[in-house]
Amino acid sequence: MIGIDEIKKILPHREPFLMVDRVDELEPGVSAKGVKAVSGNEWFFMGHFAETKIMPGVLIVEALAQMGGIALLTLPEMKGKLAFLGRIKNARFNDKVVPGDMLRLETTIDVLKDTIGMGTGIAYVNGKKVASASLVFAIGEEEPAE
Repeated sequence: MIGIDEIKKILPHREPFLMVDRVDELEPGVSAKGVKAVSGNEWFFMGHFAETKIMPGVLIVEALAQMGGIALLTLPEMKGKLAFLGRIKNARFNDKVVPGDMLRLETTIDVLKDTIGMGTGIAYVNGKKVASASLVFAIGEEEPAE
């Protein structure tokens, strides 16, 4: 298991935009599986259907992309690089995600060639698929701050 402190060493994201709480299974360059615990205190619930809190679909896809970034950036040759989301295709939303849900994130890298990775992400709540998308990643260097 990889906890939040180790995740922060892999990904550049920080709260409130870090969407992965834990990685349970990891095969570098191939797949990563983990969770996002969806709390009622999340920043996005203040304005996204405030009376009926629903996690925005775009943030579910972002969570899947971050899981894909973990799968890619744990390869030894990718250490210290950034995984940019280059394309989202075939995004589907099958059910809503609400406060209290444990969002299970599973992202598989299907193709990795040089600095481009292509994969598939599927999100589940209680074993039921709530979202899926095909993702394309571009691996790049971190640019120095000016």
